[in-house]
Amino acid sequence: MSIASSSAQHGSKITGLGHYQPEKVLTNFDIAKMVDTSDEWIQERTGIVERRVVEDETVADLAVAAARMALEDAGIEDVDLVVVASTTSTDRSPNTAGRVSQRLGFTSPAIMDVNTACSGFEYAVGIADQAIRAGSAESAVVIGSETLSTVTDWTDRRTCILTADGAGAVVLQKSEEPLVSQTVWGSVPSMADAVVIDGDPEYFSQDGRQVMRWAFTDASKQAHKVLDAAGLGLGDIDVFAFHQANLRLVEPLAKALKATDEQIVIKDVIESGNTSAASVPLGLSKYWHRGDLPRGGTALLLGFGGGFTFAGQVVKLPE
Repeated sequence: MSIASSSAQHGSKITGLGHYQPEKVLTNFDIAKMVDTSDEWIQERTGIVERRVVEDETVADLAVAAARMALEDAGIEDVDLVVVASTTSTDRSPNTAGRVSQRLGFTSPAIMDVNTACSGFEYAVGIADQAIRAGSAESAVVIGSETLSTVTDWTDRRTCILTADGAGAVVLQKSEEPLVSQTVWGSVPSMADAVVIDGDPEYFSQDGRQVMRWAFTDASKQAHKVLDAAGLGLGDIDVFAFHQANLRLVEPLAKALKATDEQIVIKDVIESGNTSAASVPLGLSKYWHRGDLPRGGTALLLGFGGGFTFAGQVVKLPE
């Protein structure tokens, strides 16, 4: 079944998924040794129990590992386009996509980094899909990769309980019918400073109340715009994959969209924390490879965060 809303004669489809998380586990009890908090307090406010953090790995290291898994899943070795979404990359040049291409031995792909924070993966999928529709590429690997722990103030209990590291990736390939919908994206300029990474040293911070207010009042509206763009209704969606900022923020969104526990890919945040641009593909791939998502199922992706940005699309999962 085509995902509608486009007159294009062809489109793109997801053919592989991959993910990667660092080995080091940081539990709530570990954090309670660093700041004045407790496992009970963290779970009550965020739903998070543990998270993974890097020791000496980089954004590129995580991205390469996730991309390699997605490529193996898709059964291909080379692509025409690499798009990496990250807000924690440190190198100006070459960009992270260039490092991924170099280390995976690709031939001559176009390479691009995208920084729209927590909606970055959905932006990146939209860019890759349009490149394929336009005939500029026939295949792409799209990656969300973050090392938020490297920009975390571990003395600030408001933020250190949230942040984590990880990467998720998908392979997109040309399809005779569009199986990735038109991307709905945008920003809220008045909230540009609601989520930031700044200072010396640079640290992540946010206006939690402002973000929560937007999520409660506007996130579901954007999800409905995504559905409208795809020509679908709530009843057509098998899987809901939202940015996993924290469980207490996303649960009301799931309720507003009448999503059941079996349909939502949000509870990975319990064991993975907030991984910004990586959160949607990380959770989606983990659920997919565990066999918890229906083959050929229709998934609504929605990310929102720093900038203040939002983006989403509907995709078909591989058969």
